[in-house]
Amino acid sequence: MATNIVFIGLGNMGLPMAQNLVRAGHAVTGFDLVAASVRQFADGGGLVSDDQAAAIGQADIVITMLPASRHVLGAYLGDAGILAQARPGTLLIDCSTISTEAARQVGRAAQEQGMPMLDAPVSGGTAGATNGTLTFMVGGEASALAAARPYLDVMGKAIFHAGGSGCGQTVKICNNMLLGILMIGTSEAIRLGVANGLDPKVVSDVMAKSSGRNWTLDVYNPCPGVAENVPASRGYTGGFGVDLMLKDLGLAMESALASGASVPLGALSRNLYSLHSKAGSGALDFSSIYQLLGDKA
Repeated sequence: MATNIVFIGLGNMGLPMAQNLVRAGHAVTGFDLVAASVRQFADGGGLVSDDQAAAIGQADIVITMLPASRHVLGAYLGDAGILAQARPGTLLIDCSTISTEAARQVGRAAQEQGMPMLDAPVSGGTAGATNGTLTFMVGGEASALAAARPYLDVMGKAIFHAGGSGCGQTVKICNNMLLGILMIGTSEAIRLGVANGLDPKVVSDVMAKSSGRNWTLDVYNPCPGVAENVPASRGYTGGFGVDLMLKDLGLAMESALASGASVPLGALSRNLYSLHSKAGSGALDFSSIYQLLGDKA
């Protein structure tokens, strides 16, 4: 049976996620500030509407995929927010990557309105969103996750219940901090090999079969020409942007300060990505940090 879903945020990740729900036979109404994204969604069979409030009021599920905490807070709270427009019992799923505290703030407000809510950030990038192979890291009540699981299964291949409200965001922040560290370390190691006359593909292949093996070596090599179909081999276009990684590393620093955790490598990674962004590389894929560590050629 088709479910009435509103999907807000049809960006690089949200659009293919919403399209997968459409292909699964659900009635999905999409909203985005970028008209071209809405048109693309409609061309793929999605529903569109000029009245977001009315659509939310009729929805069984509302899913959001937005850039940052302030956007999520603005979308859900206030007199014109989702919580003011949705019916009690509407299932709310926020797939954005935001601060733990912002997720908990919205989650508390939703609970007060009688609406089950999950924070469910994702990992897997645009390829995972397109192929329906994302990993969902979920915070919220187990009963809400049980209700959401059939729809998350359409968009992803792995679903982890991290704990209560905000816990999905916490584990996502931990994951992305490690990803940033690994990308910098992998780039350094390849640069060191190249500086000593080695072929970067040889260095990568050896490390990928040795104790230095990691995800970036396996599927996201940062050195141009080493791997096919990765951002490094198409001028660092597409993929996960430098500024998005910088945002997530900032969230990790906020979490570390709030909890008293020591994250020296995370802090250094944030500083390096900040330098890279300020040098004009903010829109490039985050693997372009390889360029910061040596000649851009």
